[in-house]
Amino acid sequence: MDAEPIHRRGLMLVLSSPSGAGKSTIAKEILARDKNIAMSVSMTTRPKRPGEVVGRDYHFVDKADFNLMVNRREFLEYAKVFDNYYGTPSEPVLEALAAGRDVLFDIDWQGTQQIAEQARDDLVSVFILPPSTTELERRLKKRAQDSLEVVARRMSKASDEMSHYAEYDYVLVNHDIEQSVTRAMSILTAERLRRERMVGLGEFVKGLRAGQ
Repeated sequence: MDAEPIHRRGLMLVLSSPSGAGKSTIAKEILARDKNIAMSVSMTTRPKRPGEVVGRDYHFVDKADFNLMVNRREFLEYAKVFDNYYGTPSEPVLEALAAGRDVLFDIDWQGTQQIAEQARDDLVSVFILPPSTTELERRLKKRAQDSLEVVARRMSKASDEMSHYAEYDYVLVNHDIEQSVTRAMSILTAERLRRERMVGLGEFVKGLRAGQ
């Protein structure tokens, strides 16, 4: 049997939102429902926390090794958060895309800009907005993970984060989590069918025109 004449290049699906708007929940649901997309595993210089698994949660390295990788331009994106660095190594992501597998990212607008500079054709970016500022604050308080001071800081940061919505391919207003997941899955399905991702299509059509 002949090999499949057309195969698909994978894509990078980026979800961004202010803290509390729902991107992590949406990401978790996408991963549970679709087996051809995997979460990107970041590299970090921070110490491993109890319960974390190397290679599943993060790849842990020291600052010297991280800086060497920065100098060698081996990251799709990286950032300093407080005293630690976080980054996405390019090689495993590009290998997955070449094999037709998709990679999911839960990153902020700065990381998304960096990926767009390096691999815009492979990027599908979705920004998730809360239905209202009041609802965003309610969700942050309901999580009971942060002090009121931290919640206030997150709310202050949210305004700046939301100002970057226009840099994204798609925007979802997360009124209802199930509806938002369905819409995110629809975006993923449609983007997988884009002509530009179909490797071998030109040769296939040339063969059809030649009567093969």
